[in-house]
Amino acid sequence: MLCMALACAFTAAIPMERVAVTPDGKGFVLADSRAPFRPWGVNYGHGGKLIEDFWDADWATVAEDFAKLKALGANVARVHLQVGRFMDAADQPHAHALWQLGRLLDLAEQTGVRLDLTGLACYRPADTPAWYDALDEPARWAAQATFWRAVAGRCAASPAVFCYDLINEPISPAEKRARWSSGQLFGGYDFVQFIARDPAGRTRGAIATAWIDRLTAAIRNKDARTLITVGMLPWTTGWGHLSGFVPAEIAPHVDSLSVHLYPKSKDPAEAPRGLQECAVGKPVVIEETFPLSCTGEELAAFLRASRDTACGWLWHFDGRTPGDYDAEERARKLTMNDAIWRAALRLFVVLGPEFMVK
Repeated sequence: MLCMALACAFTAAIPMERVAVTPDGKGFVLADSRAPFRPWGVNYGHGGKLIEDFWDADWATVAEDFAKLKALGANVARVHLQVGRFMDAADQPHAHALWQLGRLLDLAEQTGVRLDLTGLACYRPADTPAWYDALDEPARWAAQATFWRAVAGRCAASPAVFCYDLINEPISPAEKRARWSSGQLFGGYDFVQFIARDPAGRTRGAIATAWIDRLTAAIRNKDARTLITVGMLPWTTGWGHLSGFVPAEIAPHVDSLSVHLYPKSKDPAEAPRGLQECAVGKPVVIEETFPLSCTGEELAAFLRASRDTACGWLWHFDGRTPGDYDAEERARKLTMNDAIWRAALRLFVVLGPEFMVK
């Protein structure tokens, strides 16, 4: 609780400014002071849960976690908003979820940890409403626009939102699909969605940009200023831009590019190549990264080299700090997975000052 009090006291005297894109399109600044801003943060969860799994019953954990993030040096937390929690029907947003989102905005302003709000999540198949999966493309896009219009309406007055990420890892299909989801689970979650199920003679790029434009119009109906992006799968060896979201094609339709890159020890050239594909004239945020398939040293080397292109970096956080893991070790409860998380977060803390300051 002390770290939360200190974090709030530190930021309370400094009014939060909105984040804007620099005139040259290569980075971010605070809108009023024009001071440089470089996102350095995490994808937020706690104990393997999404925020909406516990923010009703245990708001204190959310508040404590944001204080921990501030103490670790983070200035952005990526939060994933689920369709099933924010929509009661295709045309009916869930009022209580929007109210809770307002509490999160207040917390973000108090702690100085801005929000990357990633929407339209359908990560758990069991949590995805049957009515939502039953919609055809026009109706699904309309429901998605309703979702974003409601979220943007709640957030428009707050400077705490760094960006709206329209959806996590969308795919524009090359051929007809039987379902909206990928059907591939990772740790019990399906992180990938198709934005259409039938190309119907359209190119993948045309579908992607039309979808972005539809949802952007919904957001801009309520919020004219907050930045908009899409959390893209990267270029990959042998598959290229398998998502159909090609950076050069979608860049004119978004404020910044967000790409998910996990360097591989066995293919060290892949992540740098994927990042280079995003060097198309808009600010680039590596919205997901972590030493999943590489060593900490290899990740640090990749991130340092990435600064020629990227101007923001988001890791992962699941509720525990290096100090929490140290306590587990003293209690002889530290697992191998815990040790990996601790090493990664220690590296996050060490690198923070280097990446947040030129």
